[in-house]
Amino acid sequence: MAVTVLMAAGPGNWERYGAPLRTALARAGVAADLVQDAPAGMVDYIVYAPSSPLQDFTPYTRCKAVLSLWAGVERIVGNATLTQPLCRMVDPALTEGMVEWVTGHALRHHLGLDRYSQNPGHVWDPTCPPLARDRKVAMLGIGALGEACARMLQTLRFTVAGWSRSPKSLPGIPCHHGPEGLRAALADADIVVTLLPRTPETENILNAETFGWMKPGAVILNPGRGALIDDEALLQALRTGQVGHATLDVFRVEPLPAGHPFWDHPQVTVTPHIAADTRPDTSSEVIAENIRRGEAGEPFINQVDRTRGY
Repeated sequence: MAVTVLMAAGPGNWERYGAPLRTALARAGVAADLVQDAPAGMVDYIVYAPSSPLQDFTPYTRCKAVLSLWAGVERIVGNATLTQPLCRMVDPALTEGMVEWVTGHALRHHLGLDRYSQNPGHVWDPTCPPLARDRKVAMLGIGALGEACARMLQTLRFTVAGWSRSPKSLPGIPCHHGPEGLRAALADADIVVTLLPRTPETENILNAETFGWMKPGAVILNPGRGALIDDEALLQALRTGQVGHATLDVFRVEPLPAGHPFWDHPQVTVTPHIAADTRPDTSSEVIAENIRRGEAGEPFINQVDRTRGY
């Protein structure tokens, strides 16, 4: 008997995901009816985007899981009506895109490429940068994305350390945790990458105090969440030179308002939330696998821990 999978992610995502998801479900051996509308009591799984009009999950008493198309779940995890298992998206292609963005911008700042691409005075300065092994990178957030980025930077011989809120161990990567560990990670870093989820504990984790722990002139790369950084404190740290440059892909308000000072700041690079994207073909495989697991009575992958918020 076919399971009913409700696509509650908006019409645009229906167009993008309809065919790939049907293909992935068939490949996974799952007989499914993929629909945009169905009686709540008939729905077995919900494929979801937080921008969906569906905000009340109470009627979906038969639903076995809500499968988010987004990696971040902060806009849904606090929904009191959502009692079903919630799974976030960990898309292999999203990970690849994030690794490419972080690596590209880390190399850009490591090599000092801006002084060549923006040289109106035609200054001939043959100063060579140090080798990557002499640059230290702090990876704030060492989940799936953070670890993948850290591994790639290690491949290029950067010296990488990780930080997480609670103790974590990764082979070959020194890992710090907690407030004291954060101070140690920031103090050594030439480049700081933020790939943390947004939670009450991580909001404004980079602020006036923690900027002061950094090596003067350190570079920040933020493809994680806009709320991880106190914007005013960052602007002040840029003014004093405590932070040398900030390359930002995510913001508290998106699109970033046209009048925001980040746009015209000479020490800020704005990219429009393009560090990583969920690709329909690969993410459909993840969703289909979770539906297969649900039907087989196996544990879901990427299930959200409600107490931690991700």
